[in-house]
Amino acid sequence: MPIIVSIIVTYNPDNIVLLQLLKAIENQVNYIVVVDNGSIEKICLNTHGKIFKTKKIIFKGYNSGVSEAINTGILEAKKLAATHIIIFDQDSIAAPDMVENLISAMNQKNNEGYKVAAVGANYSDIKGQHAYPFVKLKGFTLSRIKCDDNEIVEVDHLISSGCLISMNALAEIGGMEEKLFIDYVDTEWCLRAIHKGYSIFGVGSAHMQHDLGDYHVKLLGRTIPVHSSLRYYYLIRNGVWLLRQPWVSTAWRLMDIRRLTLIYIIYTFFVGTRFSNWKMMTLGLWHGLIGRMGKL
Repeated sequence: MPIIVSIIVTYNPDNIVLLQLLKAIENQVNYIVVVDNGSIEKICLNTHGKIFKTKKIIFKGYNSGVSEAINTGILEAKKLAATHIIIFDQDSIAAPDMVENLISAMNQKNNEGYKVAAVGANYSDIKGQHAYPFVKLKGFTLSRIKCDDNEIVEVDHLISSGCLISMNALAEIGGMEEKLFIDYVDTEWCLRAIHKGYSIFGVGSAHMQHDLGDYHVKLLGRTIPVHSSLRYYYLIRNGVWLLRQPWVSTAWRLMDIRRLTLIYIIYTFFVGTRFSNWKMMTLGLWHGLIGRMGKL
Protein backbone atom coordinates (compact mmCIF):
# COMPACT_ATOMS: atom_id res chain seq x y z
CA MET A 1 0.00 0.00 0.00
CA PRO A 2 1.28 3.48 -0.78
CA ILE A 3 2.24 5.82 2.01
CA ILE A 4 1.30 9.30 0.84
CA VAL A 5 2.57 12.42 2.60
CA SER A 6 1.01 15.74 1.74
CA ILE A 7 3.33 18.74 1.82
CA ILE A 8 1.58 22.09 2.23
CA VAL A 9 3.67 25.25 1.91
CA THR A 10 2.22 28.30 3.69
CA TYR A 11 3.07 32.00 3.78
CA ASN A 12 0.58 34.32 5.51
CA PRO A 13 -2.31 32.04 4.51
CA ASP A 14 -6.03 32.69 4.67
CA ASN A 15 -6.73 30.42 7.61
CA ILE A 16 -10.27 29.62 6.46
CA VAL A 17 -9.05 28.41 3.06
CA LEU A 18 -6.19 26.48 4.65
CA LEU A 19 -8.61 24.69 6.96
CA GLN A 20 -10.78 23.83 3.95
CA LEU A 21 -7.75 22.26 2.28
CA LEU A 22 -6.88 20.27 5.39
CA LYS A 23 -10.44 19.01 5.68
CA ALA A 24 -10.45 18.05 1.99
CA ILE A 25 -7.28 15.96 2.11
CA GLU A 26 -7.08 14.53 5.63
CA ASN A 27 -8.83 11.29 4.64
CA GLN A 28 -6.95 11.03 1.33
CA VAL A 29 -3.37 10.89 2.62
CA ASN A 30 -1.46 9.16 5.40
CA TYR A 31 0.28 12.21 6.81
CA ILE A 32 0.16 15.98 6.39
CA VAL A 33 3.33 18.07 6.75
CA VAL A 34 2.90 21.84 6.81
CA VAL A 35 5.97 23.96 6.09
CA ASP A 36 5.40 27.59 7.05
CA ASN A 37 7.63 30.21 5.44
CA GLY A 38 7.66 32.76 8.24
CA SER A 39 4.03 33.87 8.36
CA ILE A 40 3.46 37.04 10.38
CA GLU A 41 0.77 35.33 12.46
CA LYS A 42 1.24 31.72 13.52
CA ILE A 43 -1.03 29.47 11.55
CA CYS A 44 -3.79 27.68 13.43
CA LEU A 45 -4.68 24.16 12.34
CA ASN A 46 -7.66 23.41 14.54
CA THR A 47 -11.26 24.51 14.52
CA HIS A 48 -14.11 23.81 16.94
CA GLY A 49 -11.85 21.46 18.89
CA LYS A 50 -11.00 19.35 15.82
CA ILE A 51 -7.30 18.83 15.19
CA PHE A 52 -6.44 17.63 11.70
CA LYS A 53 -4.06 14.72 11.31
CA THR A 54 -1.07 16.90 10.73
CA LYS A 55 2.05 14.91 11.50
CA LYS A 56 4.24 17.95 11.78
CA ILE A 57 4.24 21.71 11.35
CA ILE A 58 7.65 23.08 10.44
CA PHE A 59 8.03 26.80 11.13
CA LYS A 60 10.93 28.06 9.04
CA GLY A 61 10.91 31.43 10.79
CA TYR A 62 11.72 33.22 7.53
CA ASN A 63 10.62 33.16 3.89
CA SER A 64 12.81 30.42 2.48
CA GLY A 65 11.00 30.32 -0.86
CA VAL A 66 8.72 27.68 -2.32
CA SER A 67 11.51 25.39 -3.52
CA GLU A 68 13.36 25.16 -0.19
CA ALA A 69 10.09 24.71 1.69
CA ILE A 70 9.08 21.79 -0.54
CA ASN A 71 12.51 20.21 -0.07
CA THR A 72 12.09 20.58 3.70
CA GLY A 73 8.79 18.72 3.41
CA ILE A 74 10.43 16.02 1.28
CA LEU A 75 13.02 15.39 4.00
CA GLU A 76 10.22 14.96 6.53
CA ALA A 77 8.37 12.62 4.14
CA LYS A 78 11.46 10.41 3.94
CA LYS A 79 11.42 10.08 7.75
CA LEU A 80 7.80 8.93 7.48
CA ALA A 81 8.77 6.22 4.95
CA ALA A 82 6.66 7.85 2.25
CA THR A 83 6.27 6.15 -1.12
CA HIS A 84 4.73 9.30 -2.62
CA ILE A 85 4.36 12.97 -1.81
CA ILE A 86 1.63 15.29 -2.96
CA ILE A 87 2.28 19.03 -2.89
CA PHE A 88 -0.32 21.69 -2.19
CA ASP A 89 -0.27 25.47 -2.15
CA GLN A 90 -2.14 27.02 0.75
CA ASP A 91 -4.94 28.23 -1.54
CA SER A 92 -5.83 24.98 -3.31
CA ILE A 93 -8.85 22.80 -2.57
CA ALA A 94 -8.79 19.11 -3.57
CA ALA A 95 -11.85 17.14 -4.67
CA PRO A 96 -12.76 14.23 -2.33
CA ASP A 97 -11.39 11.58 -4.72
CA MET A 98 -8.48 13.54 -6.17
CA VAL A 99 -5.60 11.64 -4.57
CA GLU A 100 -7.21 8.25 -5.25
CA ASN A 101 -7.56 9.13 -8.93
CA LEU A 102 -3.96 10.33 -9.12
CA ILE A 103 -2.60 7.13 -7.57
CA SER A 104 -4.75 5.02 -9.88
CA ALA A 105 -3.49 6.93 -12.93
CA MET A 106 0.14 6.61 -11.87
CA ASN A 107 -0.23 2.86 -11.32
CA GLN A 108 -1.93 2.47 -14.70
CA LYS A 109 0.82 4.26 -16.58
CA ASN A 110 3.55 2.40 -14.69
CA ASN A 111 1.86 -0.87 -15.66
CA GLU A 112 1.78 0.27 -19.28
CA GLY A 113 5.58 0.51 -19.21
CA TYR A 114 6.06 4.22 -18.61
CA LYS A 115 8.65 5.49 -16.16
CA VAL A 116 6.34 7.89 -14.31
CA ALA A 117 7.76 10.72 -12.23
CA ALA A 118 4.56 12.59 -11.42
CA VAL A 119 0.87 12.97 -12.16
CA GLY A 120 -1.07 16.17 -11.70
CA ALA A 121 -4.56 17.42 -10.98
CA ASN A 122 -6.99 18.93 -13.47
CA TYR A 123 -7.56 22.33 -11.89
CA SER A 124 -9.76 25.38 -12.31
CA ASP A 125 -9.32 28.84 -10.87
CA ILE A 126 -10.96 29.28 -7.51
CA LYS A 127 -12.10 32.83 -8.34
CA GLY A 128 -13.58 32.45 -11.80
CA GLN A 129 -14.02 28.69 -12.20
CA HIS A 130 -12.02 29.01 -15.43
CA ALA A 131 -10.39 25.76 -16.54
CA TYR A 132 -6.65 25.82 -17.18
CA PRO A 133 -5.85 22.83 -19.38
CA PHE A 134 -2.65 20.84 -19.33
CA VAL A 135 0.12 21.81 -21.74
CA LYS A 136 2.51 19.95 -24.02
CA LEU A 137 5.22 21.19 -26.33
CA LYS A 138 4.33 20.56 -29.98
CA GLY A 139 6.99 21.79 -32.33
CA PHE A 140 7.91 25.22 -30.99
CA THR A 141 4.51 25.90 -29.43
CA LEU A 142 3.17 25.07 -25.99
CA SER A 143 -0.25 23.63 -26.79
CA ARG A 144 -3.16 23.48 -24.38
CA ILE A 145 -4.62 20.01 -24.01
CA LYS A 146 -8.25 19.38 -23.17
CA CYS A 147 -8.51 16.47 -20.75
CA ASP A 148 -11.84 14.80 -20.06
CA ASP A 149 -12.58 12.87 -16.88
CA ASN A 150 -11.81 9.55 -18.54
CA GLU A 151 -8.47 10.69 -19.97
CA ILE A 152 -4.85 10.67 -18.84
CA VAL A 153 -2.60 12.84 -21.01
CA GLU A 154 1.18 13.02 -21.23
CA VAL A 155 2.35 16.58 -20.62
CA ASP A 156 5.55 18.61 -20.36
CA HIS A 157 4.64 20.61 -17.28
CA LEU A 158 2.56 20.36 -14.11
CA ILE A 159 2.03 23.03 -11.50
CA SER A 160 3.39 21.93 -8.13
CA SER A 161 0.04 22.17 -6.34
CA GLY A 162 -1.90 18.96 -6.78
CA CYS A 163 1.18 17.14 -8.10
CA LEU A 164 1.71 13.57 -6.87
CA ILE A 165 5.37 12.53 -7.09
CA SER A 166 6.97 9.12 -6.62
CA MET A 167 9.71 9.07 -3.99
CA ASN A 168 11.63 6.60 -6.17
CA ALA A 169 11.60 9.17 -8.95
CA LEU A 170 12.71 11.91 -6.56
CA ALA A 171 15.70 9.81 -5.57
CA GLU A 172 16.94 9.86 -9.17
CA ILE A 173 15.70 13.26 -10.36
CA GLY A 174 16.45 15.19 -7.18
CA GLY A 175 14.39 17.76 -5.32
CA MET A 176 13.37 21.29 -6.24
CA GLU A 177 16.00 23.80 -7.38
CA GLU A 178 16.33 26.10 -4.37
CA LYS A 179 18.12 28.94 -6.15
CA LEU A 180 14.88 29.66 -8.08
CA PHE A 181 13.08 30.61 -4.82
CA ILE A 182 9.65 30.99 -6.49
CA ASP A 183 8.34 30.68 -10.08
CA TYR A 184 9.60 28.12 -12.61
CA VAL A 185 10.25 25.73 -9.71
CA ASP A 186 7.73 23.20 -11.05
CA THR A 187 8.72 23.85 -14.68
CA GLU A 188 12.41 23.24 -14.02
CA TRP A 189 11.71 20.02 -12.09
CA CYS A 190 9.39 18.66 -14.78
CA LEU A 191 11.86 19.39 -17.58
CA ARG A 192 14.66 17.82 -15.55
CA ALA A 193 12.52 14.71 -15.01
CA ILE A 194 11.75 14.42 -18.72
CA HIS A 195 15.43 14.92 -19.56
CA LYS A 196 16.22 11.94 -17.31
CA GLY A 197 13.79 9.69 -19.18
CA TYR A 198 10.68 10.07 -17.03
CA SER A 199 7.11 10.80 -18.11
CA ILE A 200 4.62 13.20 -16.56
CA PHE A 201 0.85 12.96 -16.88
CA GLY A 202 -2.22 15.10 -16.30
CA VAL A 203 -5.25 13.28 -14.92
CA GLY A 204 -8.66 14.48 -16.06
CA SER A 205 -10.61 12.89 -13.21
CA ALA A 206 -8.42 14.39 -10.47
CA HIS A 207 -10.14 17.72 -9.84
CA MET A 208 -8.84 20.65 -7.82
CA GLN A 209 -9.57 24.34 -7.38
CA HIS A 210 -6.56 26.63 -7.29
CA ASP A 211 -6.03 30.37 -6.87
CA LEU A 212 -4.08 31.89 -9.77
CA GLY A 213 -3.00 35.51 -9.49
CA ASP A 214 -4.09 38.44 -7.36
CA TYR A 215 -6.83 39.21 -9.86
CA HIS A 216 -7.65 38.71 -13.55
CA VAL A 217 -8.08 41.05 -16.52
CA LYS A 218 -9.35 40.53 -20.05
CA LEU A 219 -6.89 41.27 -22.87
CA LEU A 220 -7.61 40.46 -26.52
CA GLY A 221 -10.26 37.99 -25.51
CA ARG A 222 -8.06 36.09 -23.05
CA THR A 223 -8.22 36.01 -19.26
CA ILE A 224 -4.84 36.95 -17.79
CA PRO A 225 -3.80 36.53 -14.13
CA VAL A 226 -2.14 39.56 -12.56
CA HIS A 227 0.53 39.29 -9.87
CA SER A 228 2.76 41.73 -8.01
CA SER A 229 5.76 43.28 -9.76
CA LEU A 230 8.06 41.21 -7.55
CA ARG A 231 6.58 38.00 -8.97
CA TYR A 232 7.41 39.19 -12.49
CA TYR A 233 11.01 39.73 -11.37
CA TYR A 234 11.26 36.07 -10.40
CA LEU A 235 9.35 34.89 -13.46
CA ILE A 236 11.65 36.67 -15.93
CA ARG A 237 14.85 35.95 -14.00
CA ASN A 238 14.16 32.26 -13.51
CA GLY A 239 12.90 31.84 -17.07
CA VAL A 240 16.12 33.33 -18.42
CA TRP A 241 18.19 31.17 -16.06
CA LEU A 242 16.40 28.04 -17.26
CA LEU A 243 17.01 28.96 -20.91
CA ARG A 244 20.74 28.91 -20.17
CA GLN A 245 20.77 25.35 -18.81
CA PRO A 246 22.51 22.98 -21.28
CA TRP A 247 19.96 20.15 -20.90
CA VAL A 248 16.95 22.27 -21.95
CA SER A 249 15.82 21.37 -25.48
CA THR A 250 16.08 23.81 -28.39
CA ALA A 251 12.32 23.56 -28.93
CA TRP A 252 11.64 24.59 -25.32
CA ARG A 253 14.12 27.46 -25.57
CA LEU A 254 12.50 28.88 -28.70
CA MET A 255 9.01 28.54 -27.24
CA ASP A 256 9.91 30.15 -23.92
CA ILE A 257 11.90 33.00 -25.45
CA ARG A 258 8.73 33.96 -27.31
CA ARG A 259 6.58 33.49 -24.20
CA LEU A 260 8.86 35.55 -21.94
CA THR A 261 9.04 38.30 -24.57
CA LEU A 262 5.24 38.47 -24.68
CA ILE A 263 5.05 38.61 -20.87
CA TYR A 264 7.61 41.44 -20.84
CA ILE A 265 5.61 43.43 -23.41
CA ILE A 266 2.14 42.77 -21.95
CA TYR A 267 3.00 43.64 -18.35
CA THR A 268 5.13 46.63 -19.34
CA PHE A 269 2.56 48.31 -21.59
CA PHE A 270 -0.91 46.92 -20.88
CA VAL A 271 -1.50 45.23 -17.52
CA GLY A 272 -1.00 45.98 -13.83
CA THR A 273 1.46 48.48 -12.35
CA ARG A 274 3.25 48.90 -15.66
CA PHE A 275 6.30 51.00 -14.73
CA SER A 276 7.00 48.91 -11.63
CA ASN A 277 6.52 45.74 -13.70
CA TRP A 278 9.00 47.00 -16.31
CA LYS A 279 11.57 47.93 -13.67
CA MET A 280 11.38 44.58 -11.88
CA MET A 281 11.31 42.50 -15.07
CA THR A 282 14.34 44.35 -16.44
CA LEU A 283 16.20 43.69 -13.19
CA GLY A 284 15.13 40.05 -13.42
CA LEU A 285 16.42 39.84 -16.99
CA TRP A 286 19.81 41.16 -15.91
CA HIS A 287 20.06 38.88 -12.88
CA GLY A 288 19.05 35.88 -14.99
CA LEU A 289 21.80 36.64 -17.50
CA ILE A 290 24.51 37.06 -14.85
CA GLY A 291 23.25 34.19 -12.66
CA ARG A 292 22.32 36.18 -9.56
CA MET A 293 19.81 33.81 -8.01
CA GLY A 294 18.08 33.12 -4.69
CA LYS A 295 15.88 35.54 -2.79
CA LEU A 296 15.95 39.14 -4.03
